[in-house]
Amino acid sequence: MDFSYSSEQELLRDSANKFALKGYGFDRYKETLTRPGQLNAEAWAQMAEFGWLALPLPESAGGLGGSGTDIALITEALGAGMVLEPFVSGVVLPGKLLALAGSEAQQQRLLPPLAEGGLQLAVAWAESSDRQNPAHCATEAKADGQGYVISGRKLCALNAPNAQTLIVSARSAGSAGEAAGISLFEIDPAASGVTLTPYAVMGGGTAADVVLDQVRVSADALIGPAGEGFAALEAALDHATAAVCAQALGAMNALLERTAAYLKVRKQFGTAIGNFQVLQHRLVDMFIEIEQSRSMVLMASVRVDSADADERRRAVSATKAYLAQASKFVAQQAVQLHGGIGVTEELDVGHFFRQLTAFGTLYGDRERHLDRVAGLPRAA
Repeated sequence: MDFSYSSEQELLRDSANKFALKGYGFDRYKETLTRPGQLNAEAWAQMAEFGWLALPLPESAGGLGGSGTDIALITEALGAGMVLEPFVSGVVLPGKLLALAGSEAQQQRLLPPLAEGGLQLAVAWAESSDRQNPAHCATEAKADGQGYVISGRKLCALNAPNAQTLIVSARSAGSAGEAAGISLFEIDPAASGVTLTPYAVMGGGTAADVVLDQVRVSADALIGPAGEGFAALEAALDHATAAVCAQALGAMNALLERTAAYLKVRKQFGTAIGNFQVLQHRLVDMFIEIEQSRSMVLMASVRVDSADADERRRAVSATKAYLAQASKFVAQQAVQLHGGIGVTEELDVGHFFRQLTAFGTLYGDRERHLDRVAGLPRAA
């Protein structure tokens, strides 16, 4: 099988690397942490100008119809450059969700401004009953006249503090734990009955817990058929998971490069510690984990676009389960080999460590994804 990139993908990767590694970097990362919503408007406008915000969106709604591999090339570079802007949570996840379930009117109204960088979206799907399984949805949506009344609580809705529109999952039929009966709704975060409790996320970015108290929405707010939103939500979450796995890969590789460089200049007993064979072995172990992770990310980025839902689920969950463990190993090795300086605010290594620690539970932890793979039928 040919795993080489097309000429267009090579250009995409080069431009993403230049932006993330030269135009962004650690200084801009630290400055963005101090901004409201941890969002740099200038950087977001640049990403829109490059066409990256349009990449995950369908061509019929002003997007570029990019593949999972195209998106992975962007997110790997963003991970290596510590870019905080909510590309995955604010574009990939809601964009894919609207592309899969939204009506033509909803797509034409929401996706073009999203691609142009003028609209921020967020998806609120996780709940306290099981914040890793989107089927565990207890938020209720009751039909009422020409619309619905929605009540419930959502946890850790990434990018919600910045969003002008929330996409919320709510149960219009069935009981918590069932895939059937889940509907998706477009909700204004400033609407009566909606309360957001915003907070910073470890490693950068923002999220909010969302309380919905008798929130009234019109029938037009329903995204897709009533009670049939789970398939689109699950698929969109898989696209987001594959994208953040590539982002974690970029961070892991950046840590390897920084650790290898540090071992060449840090001296002990009159020689660079990189000359000690035991430390060379640890670098090799990091390299092996990264290259195996790269293979998994390549598989997930290809198969996330598969029409076979089980093939998509298996590839994405296997990749997330593997990288949750591998990223933890690489991050810990990098900090240990740097010593005490590895956890200081002044060095980017500690910030990468936080990001990869947060990645371990993002869109489901290792145990959740292993259980998911185990519950799938055996591949033919």
